[in-house]
Amino acid sequence: MTGLSDFWKVFKRNKMGLTGLGIIIFFFLMAVLAPFISPYNPNQTNPNLFLSPPSSQHLFGTNEIGQDLFSRNLYGAQISLEVGFAAAAVTVIVGLLIGLISGYFGGIVDEILMRVTDFFLVIPSIVFMIIISAFLGPSLINVILVIGLLSWSPTARVVRSMVLSIREWPFVEAARASNAGHFYIMFRHIMPNVIPIVFANATMAISNAIFSQAALVFLGVGDVNDISWGQIMHFALYSGAISAGDWWYIVPPGIFIILLILGFILLGYSLEEIFNPRLRRV
Repeated sequence: MTGLSDFWKVFKRNKMGLTGLGIIIFFFLMAVLAPFISPYNPNQTNPNLFLSPPSSQHLFGTNEIGQDLFSRNLYGAQISLEVGFAAAAVTVIVGLLIGLISGYFGGIVDEILMRVTDFFLVIPSIVFMIIISAFLGPSLINVILVIGLLSWSPTARVVRSMVLSIREWPFVEAARASNAGHFYIMFRHIMPNVIPIVFANATMAISNAIFSQAALVFLGVGDVNDISWGQIMHFALYSGAISAGDWWYIVPPGIFIILLILGFILLGYSLEEIFNPRLRRV
């Protein structure tokens, strides 16, 4: 594939990828248009509407202080996408750099970096995220950094395995013969060849970040002041709405989280299938 037009010709034949892209676009529009399509101010309270069930006035019902849950769910998409893309950017940058350096130099550098990578692969990441988030504080920036800096190891492994092969290709050997510097070879000749697979891994990183942020906020170690799906589920638990059977409080944000994660997973699988000839369907 030599350009966007060629990529689109292949991509539009992939039903799984189109489905994932459609889901992502839906939630992206939800986040962007929330201020315009939200029927109520998401922070507006009305104690007289204590845990009201869904109705024509409040499609998703209300919470324990009478806030419209439909409006809050619309705004919740903003934080999920913001954290997803920001944390994935951190994940991709760290994983790409470590994978490039490890695969290119090999030897003791590779051994040290891969042992560090293995450590981050085997630790229970969500538990580690909870501990570090509780220590650093519940700000949105801290959550993004914690998720990003604890999720880079799969990307590093994938990049390293590709670099180990690419560094032996003739054009890399020619660059070495012309006395090109190591970092010039890595970033000018090798990195462009691993970027497509990195994009596929980035979509998986986004889905992981969305789930992790929702889990951290739901457990109370994330920022519960920002409107997010995790925040809605957090207050649904601590207000007693779940035990009382008020399903409208927790079901919509749970479904939205699952659907958005599914969209990125489908897109990621389709991109990996397109960029990896061995996986491409005939």
